Amino acid sequence: MSLELQILGSNSAAFAHRRHHTSQLFRIQNQLFLIDCGEGTQLLLKKYQVKISKIDYILISHLHGDHYFGLIGLLSTMHLFGREKELTLIAPPGLAEIISLQLKHSQTWLMYKINYVEWTPGEIETVFENQQVTIQTIPMDHGVPCAGFLFKEKEKRRRIHREVFSGLDLTPIDITRLKNGEDILNPDGSIKHENRKLTLDPHPQFSYAYCSDTKYKPGIVDQIKNVNLLYHESTFADDMEERAHSTYHSTAKEAAKIAKEANVGKLILGHFSARYRELDVILEEAITVFPNTELAIEGTKFTVPDNVKKES
Repeated sequence: MSLELQILGSNSAAFAHRRHHTSQLFRIQNQLFLIDCGEGTQLLLKKYQVKISKIDYILISHLHGDHYFGLIGLLSTMHLFGREKELTLIAPPGLAEIISLQLKHSQTWLMYKINYVEWTPGEIETVFENQQVTIQTIPMDHGVPCAGFLFKEKEKRRRIHREVFSGLDLTPIDITRLKNGEDILNPDGSIKHENRKLTLDPHPQFSYAYCSDTKYKPGIVDQIKNVNLLYHESTFADDMEERAHSTYHSTAKEAAKIAKEANVGKLILGHFSARYRELDVILEEAITVFPNTELAIEGTKFTVPDNVKKES
């Protein structure tokens, strides 16, 4: 498994119908990212048996409370549990000041360092990069500065072909060279082992797009083209389209249009209005446009590959 998304909270502004505020846990190549942190997130992490000590990266999409009011509580709990390793917080302008004031007036001094990475409103920019993955912001159209996040795996190394590899006199350096796509050479420069005969193509690269609160915005399609997994807010059903636009939100059908135009692998709908006790109408309207659609049910895991396997 290379990519896993677990839904923690899936509701919009208010807790209702046993649905909590927005938060997700995203794992790619054993790196754990918390995406948004609505009120109650740390309780959901405990419920789903997630060790908060494993979370080294938190991304906040915008400063509406249902997306970050759980953050100071989580940061404080990490401190109380003895965290010492650094935490990266990828956030909109203003959040560092908010956290600083909360800590100041509670006379709390964290035992660990927070590295703030502040994204620029309205811009596509790389806010995180290591050897395995990059994260870009996706500019949203909302009432306050808001960004989605595009996670992309980098190109992977070639795989050793175990069936033909056995018995060959290869050093660890040779193996590294093979994985990097190089041939193994003799001292005179001639080819000793051809790479193509000892290796297999790399595993495919996977990607995930998190599209937080936004008015319908077809302009994001090019950036999220062909992602394996797309989460897109779907606060309202189609009969509330005018309400969706006036509050800078999307309908389920509009989210499905984005998924179809972007040719994504699977669409996940979330950020549901409290007016919907049952979510059948949300799912049914999206499926008419983009059949491979699921609801962001709390606790559910989506994994890639398996295109896309859902676990409850």
